[in-house]
Amino acid sequence: MFIVLETEEQVKKLTPNFSKMVKLDKGLGVIVTAKGTDVDFVSRCFYPKLGVNEDPVTGSAHSNLVPFWSRILNKRVMVAKQLSERGGILYCKMAGDRVKISGRAVPYMIGDINIIQN
Repeated sequence: MFIVLETEEQVKKLTPNFSKMVKLDKGLGVIVTAKGTDVDFVSRCFYPKLGVNEDPVTGSAHSNLVPFWSRILNKRVMVAKQLSERGGILYCKMAGDRVKISGRAVPYMIGDINIIQN
């Protein structure tokens, strides 16, 4: 579910009811967004059905937010801010039918995957 609010402040002050959110019929989560004041747009992403009440910085959500805001703002290059407690800045670009996102990341895991062909 995708919700657009009027102001960044509304997104920031949002206090979701996670027990009700889990019962929503549609989708796995809720993405809330608004036009930003210091950046092009802001967001918060909630996925209590997946055991994540609020995701700190959600690249996958921005793959949908960037085309939306690109049309609204008539811009191909944008800066976004996710307003979670940890928060983060994302540098976003529409590249044809693709979305390019960059920013600082926190490594979660490093490893190797071995694929064995039969």
